[in-house]
Amino acid sequence: MEMTQSAALIVVDVQKGFDEESFWGRRDNPAAEENIAALIDVWQATGRPVAFVRHDSPKPGSPLRPGQEGNDFKDAVEERRGRGSGPEVLVTKTVNSAFYGAPDLREWLDAVGARQFVVVGIQTNMCVETTARMGGNLGYEVFVPLDATHTFDLEGPFGWRRTAEELAGATAVSLHGGGFARVVTTEELLAAAAVR
Repeated sequence: MEMTQSAALIVVDVQKGFDEESFWGRRDNPAAEENIAALIDVWQATGRPVAFVRHDSPKPGSPLRPGQEGNDFKDAVEERRGRGSGPEVLVTKTVNSAFYGAPDLREWLDAVGARQFVVVGIQTNMCVETTARMGGNLGYEVFVPLDATHTFDLEGPFGWRRTAEELAGATAVSLHGGGFARVVTTEELLAAAAVR
């Protein structure tokens, strides 16, 4: 796997509001935040571009709405913002795709010369998957380290219920098998992006 110097890391919605289990339910992958932090560290150490994306929910009662503590980035992300030597941006959004936010993510990626990007964060099957799919459609080479994402159990139509692990697996198969993105591990990306 080849990771260019201009490959961007897009850190999606790693916000304190997702820690409210009473609102979201049971999550998977307790190592997600640790893996996300490791990727940010390597991206910043190598001067690569990093985009921090925050979901400003317009829904009343959402833990992610602006003005609530839950809107803030988790400490592992917040304490890393502004510490790299490469380009950095904060994108805010109210929908699933980081490409529908402000400032415009696509314009920023093009300005920093990124034709590849890695997307990490919360939730695997929602904002991470939507951003990855859109990136693939827009012609970027997209990588998703599944172990640097997490999601929650979810109920859908017809009384169907899927565990977080089942949803993450379905996302991985859809993205990778469908050609939207290459699903990889954090370890693979750390090796590919390390200083040579």
